[in-house]
Amino acid sequence: MKADSRSRSRRAIAGLGLLLTSSLIPHPSSLAWGAQAASTYPERPIRLIVGFPPGGAADILGRIAAQRLTESLAQQVVVDNRGGAGGLIATEIAARANPDGYTMLFTSIPHVINPHLYRKVAYDAVKDFVPVVQFVAVPLMMASHPSLPAGSVKDVIAYAKGRPGQVSYGSGGSGASSHLAMELFKTMAGVDLVHIPYKGVGPMITDMLAGQVKLTISSAVPLSPQVRAGRLRGLAVTSPGRSPSFPDLPAIAETVPGYEVINWFGILALAGTPEAVITRINRELNAALASPELRKRLAVQGADAVGGTSEEFGKRIRADLEKWGRVVRESGARVD
Repeated sequence: MKADSRSRSRRAIAGLGLLLTSSLIPHPSSLAWGAQAASTYPERPIRLIVGFPPGGAADILGRIAAQRLTESLAQQVVVDNRGGAGGLIATEIAARANPDGYTMLFTSIPHVINPHLYRKVAYDAVKDFVPVVQFVAVPLMMASHPSLPAGSVKDVIAYAKGRPGQVSYGSGGSGASSHLAMELFKTMAGVDLVHIPYKGVGPMITDMLAGQVKLTISSAVPLSPQVRAGRLRGLAVTSPGRSPSFPDLPAIAETVPGYEVINWFGILALAGTPEAVITRINRELNAALASPELRKRLAVQGADAVGGTSEEFGKRIRADLEKWGRVVRESGARVD
């Protein structure tokens, strides 16, 4: 009887060990899940979260990317606008999604600015996301009302230095890229300008057209139609060299060496998304960006097609996270 009891105990322990071992070692079918998911991906619509309301640069460019992916993947890519807090709300929503490749984030430079502006941010800009591809680079544009007696960056600097604390500029809000780009310019050019924040670039441009604010550095996407129509004066772009979209405009860096602000737009997936899915989306968008028709369409919007690898996009994100942390600290900008 005792022998039978010991035998049953040994069998029970062995069975428990087998159960524990099998729970720790992934089943071959689970190991193949990522590859299987990628081979059939996508099997249903993909949600592309955009952190800004309809009509802005992020929405316009995000919809262009979604349209191209819909065509190449033969599956609907649905834009989900979740505006608020400069893209923070959308990013936090995306960070809580299932990392299966069916929720992605179309984001831009606020992704790396917001962690420095807000005291509480429920995501890690690097660890919680996987870069998929940089879609475009959009230089900001320094523009003025025609009544401002300054026809170049050099003139703006001279005019502002002669009137310290008297020349104002408009932005899309405290902490927005249009605010911090000008703060960087102030520091590097040694000028004293007064900040007038608006609730978005749209209202700011409306006041610029009326002459109520006469200077800005803002996204070229909403500014370019006004500049091309002659209602505002384009002075320079913020890219390190001249932009293909605005070849007649000099770079601010030609007057202020080292000045550079690039508002990139691209797609991020959630950490843990199958690598094969990342590769697929990257491949499809790179193929789309090679199209002369798409490049021309983007140029009309003031955007330069980029593409490239996931690793290259990740390097840009990490560099800008560090850069804008310094700018925020030096400017003292806070939004909460």
